[in-house]
Amino acid sequence: MEEKEIQDELASIRNLMERSSKFISLSGLSGILAGIYALIAAGLAYSIVYSGSTRTYTTLNLHSDPVPLYNLIAIAAVTLLLSVVTGVILTTKKAKRKGQPVWGKTSQALLFHMATPLVTGGVVILIFLVRGYYGIVGPTSLIFYGLSLVSASNFTFTMVKYLGLCEIILGLIAACLPGYGLLFWAFGFGVLHIVYGSMMYFKYDR
Repeated sequence: MEEKEIQDELASIRNLMERSSKFISLSGLSGILAGIYALIAAGLAYSIVYSGSTRTYTTLNLHSDPVPLYNLIAIAAVTLLLSVVTGVILTTKKAKRKGQPVWGKTSQALLFHMATPLVTGGVVILIFLVRGYYGIVGPTSLIFYGLSLVSASNFTFTMVKYLGLCEIILGLIAACLPGYGLLFWAFGFGVLHIVYGSMMYFKYDR
C-alpha cells in the first residue's frame, strides 16, 4: 500500500513539474483545422498556378502578370490568419479547462522560440518573392516552419518536435524537386497537420 502511495505521489510531482515547465494546452483540433485550411488554400493556389490549358508551373510568368502572385499572397495571408485565430481560440479554451495560464513564462518562451525562426523565414521568403525566386518559396516555408517547431518543442509536447523534423525533411526534398513545391506544401501544411492534430486530439484533448 505504501509503495502505491509513493508511486502516486511521484506521478503527481512529475505532472506538476511538467505543467510548470511545459505548455500542455496546445489544441489538437486546431492542428486538424489548420491542415484543412491549408489543403483548401493549396487547391485554390493550384487553380491559379495551373489555370489554362497550356499553363504549367515553369511557364507561369509572375513578372509580366503579377495578378496571380497577389492572389497567392492573399490566399496565404488568409490561411495564416485563420490558422492563428483558430489556434488561439481553441488553445485558450483548453488552457482554461486545464487550469493553466494562457500567457505565462512557459507560453512566452514557447512563442519566442517559435516566432524567431518563423519571422526570419518570412523575411527570407519576402526577399525571394521580390527577387523572383518563386520556385523555392514552398520549400523555404516548410524548412523554416519545421525549424520553428523544433525550437519550440522544448516547451510543449515532444510530438511537436517530430512534426518539425518531418517538415524540414519534406522541405529539403521539395528543394531538390523544383516544380513540385505546391504539392509538398500541401502535404506538409495540410496532411501532416491533420495527422499530427488527430494524434494530439485523441491522446491529449479527449
